Amino acid sequence: MMLEARIENGQIVTDEPTNLPEGTKLRIEVVQDAPSQGQSRMSFVERFQHLIGKAENLPADASVQLDHYLYGVPKKDS
Repeated sequence: MMLEARIENGQIVTDEPTNLPEGTKLRIEVVQDAPSQGQSRMSFVERFQHLIGKAENLPADASVQLDHYLYGVPKKDS
């Protein structure tokens, strides 16, 4: 079952009436991410900046032969 809902006054309100029993567990997925007022969304680089430059001892051709190193497929011709 899929329900559509929205937030009103801090509460989850479904678009259609439901007859779910009290205590029913739900899984909620946010489908529209609206940043709070005054907040801006972080870029990919900002979000993962703490990881940049951390990888060590990688093969020189790691970026070109990524599938080989991750999945074991034969190396591509250079």
